[in-house]
Amino acid sequence: MMTPFTDRVAQELCAELDGEYVSRYGHGDETGIGDGDFHPPNGDFLVAYDAGGEPAGCGGWRARDEDDAEMKRIFVRGHYRRRGLARLIVAAVERSAAESGRKRIVLETGPRQPEAIAMYRAIGYREVEPFGFYACADGSLHLGRELRTDHH
Repeated sequence: MMTPFTDRVAQELCAELDGEYVSRYGHGDETGIGDGDFHPPNGDFLVAYDAGGEPAGCGGWRARDEDDAEMKRIFVRGHYRRRGLARLIVAAVERSAAESGRKRIVLETGPRQPEAIAMYRAIGYREVEPFGFYACADGSLHLGRELRTDHH
């Protein structure tokens, strides 16, 4: 469900994700996030809930330019992992970006996230030109793919 990035639940999930980055890399994500980065029509932020109404994961996108969306903050809480939820969140983020007219979605991830890298590669993400804060960082991986636009 679309949830403002500033919402308490969204912020709690992102804080958990940042904690995971700290444990894997020794620091959180240092990419700047602007106030309106996840506001439609130039972005969106989604929170996935389980059947009991508990937040299970999140993800969003923000505009990079007229054609590209950047996927950010894809996260699934530990006890919900290995059930395909991350793929569902990615699909929802891609759908939202495509509905807003974006033609391609890109992301950056790091070498200490092998599960994420494997998932993105399995669903068709390929290397793209490095961009953003981690463009020159050792081991930073920049991936992307064309968005489906069958609704046009």
